[in-house]
Amino acid sequence: MAPLAGYAMGLIFIVPLSDFVENRRLILCMLAAAMVSAGVASVSVNFIQLFGALFILGSSCSCIQVLVPMAASMAPPEQRGRAVGDIMAGLMLGVVAARPFASFAADMFGWRFVYALGSFAIGLICLLLVLRLPISHPFVTSSSYFTLIKSMWQLVRGEDTLRRRATTAGLVMASFSMFWSTVALHLEACPTAFSQKEIAVFALVGAGGVLATPVAGRLGDRGFTRVGTISAHVMIFISMLIAALAGYLYTFSASVSVISLGLSAIALDVGLTTDHTLGRREINLIRPEARGRMNGLFVGLFFIGGSVGAALSGVTWSLGGWWLTCVSSSAFAALALLVDFAWHSQKSGLLAESHSEPV
Repeated sequence: MAPLAGYAMGLIFIVPLSDFVENRRLILCMLAAAMVSAGVASVSVNFIQLFGALFILGSSCSCIQVLVPMAASMAPPEQRGRAVGDIMAGLMLGVVAARPFASFAADMFGWRFVYALGSFAIGLICLLLVLRLPISHPFVTSSSYFTLIKSMWQLVRGEDTLRRRATTAGLVMASFSMFWSTVALHLEACPTAFSQKEIAVFALVGAGGVLATPVAGRLGDRGFTRVGTISAHVMIFISMLIAALAGYLYTFSASVSVISLGLSAIALDVGLTTDHTLGRREINLIRPEARGRMNGLFVGLFFIGGSVGAALSGVTWSLGGWWLTCVSSSAFAALALLVDFAWHSQKSGLLAESHSEPV
């Protein structure tokens, strides 16, 4: 809870600074704060110390949302998707692999070791970036911090592309969260009764979806953003229906059921990373002076969708178990597809009206 709350605060109040101050200095300061706070968490002696350290750790780790637009700004427009895709591949790999790795490490050495190792790893990354990360000055030089924060609402209202991509990303993340919030319960309750270590190994299956991230970025650079987005939403929808079906396949074959569930997890992760990468590429092609704020808003709405999905998964699990959870998850993917179609239909209608008006 504390790291997520801190991360949310970082997206709202720290990431926008990337439009105002020199990016290299901001990233290094945030990484230094993350390194120290992770170290403090590893030696904390009471709840208040641990909560405070984890809150600061979460807010500092939002520095990745400064790195993404920075990399996008350094790449030429025709290679921007590739740059975003490569960074997102590393980010998504970390997200997917962190939980099972932390479970294994905590099981072997204790939870304090996880944070101590994290502090050491962040220190190494900080040292590497000191040596390799170039100086990057923002486009905005004559504004104030409070003006930047207030302008975020204006960006949401004024940028149609940001609203559309953030909405569909939030819906897709809701679908993703519903699956991964309850799959452990499903695996524990199934006839084979997975252990915690076996569930952690299953979670690593989702890491295969990360391989799609660089490909998605390159598809966007070649003009296939629309095709890739539709394919991602359809893939998530179908994967959740397969996951629901896998729950019934235990009656016939446990191995077939687990394999089907694993394939659906990979397809879900491919769909999520494809939609997310294409969305990040698209918003980084507009308003270069506001990239930090727009990326912060995009990711903030993305995680709100994830929180909604995680909350609803408890309700659907208690009411209808695995089947209802998967069907509800597929409904979010279908809604994302409908939102995308509605926006493009409206845009096509407006273009048709403008061309039909007499000159």
